[in-house]
Amino acid sequence: MQLPPLFDFLARLAAHNDRAWFQERKAEYTRLRADFEEDVAFWRQELNRLDPALAGPLGRTSVFRIYRDVRFSKNKDPYKTHFSAYFTASAGKDIDAPGYYVQVGPGGQTLVAAGLHQPDKTQLAAIRQEIDYNAAGLQAVLGAPGFRRHFAGLSGEQLKKAPAGYDPAHPEIELLKFKSFTASQEIPDAEALAQKDFRGYVLARLGALVPLCGFLRDAVG
Repeated sequence: MQLPPLFDFLARLAAHNDRAWFQERKAEYTRLRADFEEDVAFWRQELNRLDPALAGPLGRTSVFRIYRDVRFSKNKDPYKTHFSAYFTASAGKDIDAPGYYVQVGPGGQTLVAAGLHQPDKTQLAAIRQEIDYNAAGLQAVLGAPGFRRHFAGLSGEQLKKAPAGYDPAHPEIELLKFKSFTASQEIPDAEALAQKDFRGYVLARLGALVPLCGFLRDAVG
């Protein structure tokens, strides 16, 4: 995948986000998407090696559609202005199990992330219980040099108070307050465009996130 032509197309799409403009350039979009899918296939192959759970019979990859769901949105632009993909070891919904996410687009839209976004009540309780019983395991994941090289820690919304059933003085209360358990790195356009091997650049970050997905996968069972 060559980022300059992709960023150029997506920037023009952001400025002309309508069906007529897009349909006139559908062939260009199709070529760019095919190039992105080649990189997605590479990342999947390498993740299968790094995280054997993804190589199992339930593993799946989702390359998301460029079409936006505007039914419940005030923003009626029909198209996303980024390409994205998700890798998981679950055959269910894309967000029902820990997984890896790659998003590529101009204007600061490029990022690499992993974890479990907005787990359901059962999953959330299981993760908090695992943190309560095995905080050292998660701290080891978050403190590993490979992880710290690219990620500052967990990201996302937290409760303002201790979750029900947990003492506000719990030594891991800040971890227990998280409502999602993800880590992400936003990549500036200039940094993304400067990479001679963008595939490898993204893969290094995905590889650093494997232990986090493993911890969460073990927690939710």
